Amino acid sequence: MNYKLRDNLIEKFFLLNGIIVILILLGIFLILLTNSWPAIRSIGISEFFTSARWNPTAYGGDNEYGILAKIISTLMVTFGSMIIAVPLGVAAAAYLSEVASIRVRSILKPALEILASIPSVVIGFLGIVVFGPLIAQTFNLPHGLNAINGSIALAIMALPTIISLSEDALSSVPEEYRKASLGLGANRWQTLTRVTIPASLSGIFAAVMLGMGRAIGETMAVLMATGNAPRMPSSFFSSVQTMTATIAIELGEVPYYTEHYHALFVIGLVLFIMTFLVNLASDIILHRYRREE
Repeated sequence: MNYKLRDNLIEKFFLLNGIIVILILLGIFLILLTNSWPAIRSIGISEFFTSARWNPTAYGGDNEYGILAKIISTLMVTFGSMIIAVPLGVAAAAYLSEVASIRVRSILKPALEILASIPSVVIGFLGIVVFGPLIAQTFNLPHGLNAINGSIALAIMALPTIISLSEDALSSVPEEYRKASLGLGANRWQTLTRVTIPASLSGIFAAVMLGMGRAIGETMAVLMATGNAPRMPSSFFSSVQTMTATIAIELGEVPYYTEHYHALFVIGLVLFIMTFLVNLASDIILHRYRREE
């Protein structure tokens, strides 16, 4: 087999894999759309996005399918986790890239990989037995199963992604930038904050977006840590129910092909679109960053 034929076969193989991935993505979208359409047609799109009341088993058949509270709860927990994870993640990445010795880095990097491999149910369990009582005692609440607890759980799960990708972005900054800054009289802190981080800002932003996509789609940790109250949250101290938790709780027990069943697919479709847009934005930013290198 000559080299040209082998290269063509390898190229076709990778092209086929890329096409299969795209087809799988389109298949998931079509499944969600076709199963959502009966509920959208019978209930109406405005009912889903303008009402905050979700009561699919109301007495007398007067069911309600508003998902506004679930969307807001999901966004609250997600952005709350980013408020916690972004400063910690970027600071840890800066330490690994700019300060830590080779020996320390060789210990911390595998530890971060172990953190990424911890099952979400374990993080949710910690939210119940550790963070929940601590939050309740700190803020004088009857319990600690609320949006803050969910934000902490998601922040822990998003940290490995943010740290790893941010560290790669910081490490890819040319060494000449640092030497030029130090040569002009700046210290290491000034070089980090005014040269290295600004030069890698697009890569750090992509890491944050990927971490956000990881947080939006998480199920088990928020299901266990947020209290699962299907109502409009008034603050971060309120118990909330996210879109992923609603699907996980109800889809296994709902009768197939009922209005309730198709309404859950509407939630899945909205969640799919949100996650897709976040990951698409991060991918575009990351590719633009790589072209600028």
